[in-house]
Amino acid sequence: MTEAGAHVLLPEVWRGSDGSVCRLATVKPGMCGHNSLFMGQLGDWTWETVSEVCGTDAFNARNAAGAPTYLSFYYFHVRSGGTLQPSALTFGDRVEVTSRVFGFGSESVLTLHRIRRVPPATEPDPDTALDPHEFFAEQRADCVYVQNFNRWVSRSRADSNEALVASAPVDFRHTHLPRLPVQYSPRAAYSTARVRQTFHDPQDCGWEPLVDDHETEYPIDITRDINGAGLLYFASYFSIIDGALLKMWRNQGRGDRRFLNRVVRDHRLCYLGNADADSVLRIRTRSWSRRSDPADEIWNAVVEDAGTGRSLAVCTLNVSLGSPRGE
Repeated sequence: MTEAGAHVLLPEVWRGSDGSVCRLATVKPGMCGHNSLFMGQLGDWTWETVSEVCGTDAFNARNAAGAPTYLSFYYFHVRSGGTLQPSALTFGDRVEVTSRVFGFGSESVLTLHRIRRVPPATEPDPDTALDPHEFFAEQRADCVYVQNFNRWVSRSRADSNEALVASAPVDFRHTHLPRLPVQYSPRAAYSTARVRQTFHDPQDCGWEPLVDDHETEYPIDITRDINGAGLLYFASYFSIIDGALLKMWRNQGRGDRRFLNRVVRDHRLCYLGNADADSVLRIRTRSWSRRSDPADEIWNAVVEDAGTGRSLAVCTLNVSLGSPRGE
């Protein structure tokens, strides 16, 4: 039994009626803000959930050869149900996080998360469940939805982050996992994005080009971008891309306050590769505005290794902008 009020700070975890892993957690300063901290927290929840459901410790996983293997992020999709988005969360908020894992074979796994604000005194609900149809077709307005598609990988060379290879841990259990309905599989979306270098359809006549091409370079910052395994941290991709998008934004003569106040309705990122710590990245950005509502924009970024031209990521955001007054 905890002391009075302690439940507001310490997370509570239980299993929902459909096998979901459910949490009540308090948003802390290290997991929110106009940065990638919340994305990093989502990644931790994914690793914790897969560990709980699949019988392996994702934080200490090893393959049959005894080498470390990592639950790498390949596709990250964040969408707002309407009234809540990640940057709106602040420390002190109490949230309910419902997470459900789906099987994608022996070397991959997909996790759905639903996040919503709840009153501080909310108690665990054993009837909590997450139907994938809700994520894709019937979102609740007060929720944020997240889809993570992960692949188990290991280094092919001890001294390089390039050419990572598929490699599942020996104790990874997956045959018991539910299957995601085929119409909701992310494979078509990220496969098309790899070819087009965007999740947006450039031929959609409802949108007109706003910025055709803006390019910036970014030397990897070894003091903040490299994780404990020596890899380029998955959440750093978000902050690196945001930095490039901010430069594109400022190049249009727009003010920082309006950038901070943007509402991100949909955010997709496909990871195509990792990079060594001494790499320089090239980020190519472009944008479109909706013809019927110019305050509705799509921003796109392609991340490449500037030295080799190797594609590392494709990212597309659907953004709603407030009034330009006060820029």
